[in-house]
Amino acid sequence: MTAAFTIRLDDETLAKLDALAADTDRSRNWLAAKAIENYVELNAWQIAHIKEGIAQADRGEFATEEELDAIEAELQARIDSAK
Repeated sequence: MTAAFTIRLDDETLAKLDALAADTDRSRNWLAAKAIENYVELNAWQIAHIKEGIAQADRGEFATEEELDAIEAELQARIDSAK
């Protein structure tokens, strides 16, 4: 089931949306719906993880100094290997 609503875009963004719709053979509506769907999913995932992190902190579940050192070493190794 779907519902309709109105969205206002500036002329430049609307022109870009129309060009993308033409280039991808998709409707303006399909592209806008997909963009909103992706945005909502991504942000819902992020908020859920933030809430879980806060709950863990509230329970006193923090990384140990050794765990932090291991993470730092791994990240440094990645940086060094990328050079």
